[in-house]
Amino acid sequence: MAQPASTGSASGAFEAVLREDLASADRALANAAPIMRHLLRAEDGGIFNDQVLARVRGLFADLAGQLVIALSEAAGHADVQAWAQRANTELADVLTDSAPLLSHFHALAIEWQLAERLHQRGILDPVLSPLLSARLGAADPAQAATANALLSAQARFVQSVRRMQLPLSELPGDLCHIALMTMRAYVGDEAGADGYALIAERTLRSRLDERAGRLALQARLLDGLGGSVATALGIGDAGVGLFATALARGSGLTREAATMALTDAQRPRLGLALRACGLPPSAIAEQFAVLHPDGALPAGLDELSPARAAALLAAHAGTVAAPY
Repeated sequence: MAQPASTGSASGAFEAVLREDLASADRALANAAPIMRHLLRAEDGGIFNDQVLARVRGLFADLAGQLVIALSEAAGHADVQAWAQRANTELADVLTDSAPLLSHFHALAIEWQLAERLHQRGILDPVLSPLLSARLGAADPAQAATANALLSAQARFVQSVRRMQLPLSELPGDLCHIALMTMRAYVGDEAGADGYALIAERTLRSRLDERAGRLALQARLLDGLGGSVATALGIGDAGVGLFATALARGSGLTREAATMALTDAQRPRLGLALRACGLPPSAIAEQFAVLHPDGALPAGLDELSPARAAALLAAHAGTVAAPY
């Protein structure tokens, strides 16, 4: 691993500034999870009941609803919807204790909010981005088929999240497992209960196909770009979702962390992530002009190699994950 430049050098001074900026961004994230959990469980969000909070709460409620309906059907309840409604709020609260689920839903809400904002500014369509449109006409039939499947998945995502919903099948496999295990734990091991919980789990698992999910399709589309993958690092070309996936892949961040890096408070992390992906400062400035037109580009990025930017990000990776 490359060693830091001496503190007396110009590059060392720039790194010190970037480290302090990252530390400030870390402190902003450190408060995110406890505040989010408190507000999600508050009966009256008051002035804090903003768009992101409402959407995260809605996603948890929808996930809980899917799980309790499956439980109710497995248990043979006569009035499935009535039973599910009673259990829904309680299970939603339990699900918010899952750090990975909370992080994922928070990132999806941020992704949606940013896509809506850019759409309102006339920069991109939330469903069909220029890059996706171009891949629909790819000469390789497999790549064109992947693009077509992703277009359908993105359209479903937009409609679902607009309604504050997300099918269980759209969760990554590890998060599906967490949700299902939380459902099993919620029911407990009392006589008969674990049996119908197991039936519900098996029924839900039989409907899952992670390869058909939006995030998996984004990954396959990036695989098909080959040497042109850098085109996905232009948010106006790729769209928010594919851009976040490409940023995560190129920088070593999780997709959740990459999505959170698009927010105003995480600008230092975004700059380093784009540099770690190999983008030159001029290309990074273009992305900042789209995402943060009134914000300054972090100083010193032109002094860092992509490897050094990746090392700085990795040094703070544990702090990013810790709040959730």
